[in-house]
Amino acid sequence: MKDTSKHQGLRNQLAKQLEEKGITDKNVLDAIRKIPRHLFLNSSFEDFAYQDKAFPIAANQTISQPYTVAFQTELLQVKKDDKILEIGTGSGYQTAVLVTLGAKVYSVERQNELFKITSTLLPKLGIRPKHLSFGDGYKGLPNFAPFDSIIVTAGAPIIPEALMAQLKVGGRLVIPVGENEQVMTMLIRKNERQFEKHEFGDFRFVPLLQDKN
Repeated sequence: MKDTSKHQGLRNQLAKQLEEKGITDKNVLDAIRKIPRHLFLNSSFEDFAYQDKAFPIAANQTISQPYTVAFQTELLQVKKDDKILEIGTGSGYQTAVLVTLGAKVYSVERQNELFKITSTLLPKLGIRPKHLSFGDGYKGLPNFAPFDSIIVTAGAPIIPEALMAQLKVGGRLVIPVGENEQVMTMLIRKNERQFEKHEFGDFRFVPLLQDKN
């Protein structure tokens, strides 16, 4: 689990690249500079870890492209101590970004293999989410609701109503919506019944699956 000055240099380059692509939130860019992405990947991908690309991880899933992680995080406008629900822990890299920003992260992963790997990895890296759970992301975590914001890291055919219900008034839900290709979508909860919707172009994610348990 080495993190060298060479890795740090590559992270600095990656953050610069993301800035050139339009990421403006300095805190998000600082988090990208801090987190050793190579430790979230299979060692065979270590030399490529700081390219702006997605890579395969266990359970036929992927670690998202750094630009996508930064883009979704920037949309959330994370503030210190924000209570954030993450649907799709995956490799744990997005979780790490949110924790590094000072958020209290509650994360759900549906693949047991990934859940076990990430539950072990994050504490080793000194990254401590509030709660990691194995379960169906479509249901969210009603016992811990409401949340300041919710981030979904897999493509959903629809926006699950359970997640909308678990969002605080004024909160943001960022979710890629669509079947084969997804439109990055953000809902802002205006009051108990109304949500304001924004769309931010096409992305590609692995599908958000349900009814695993």
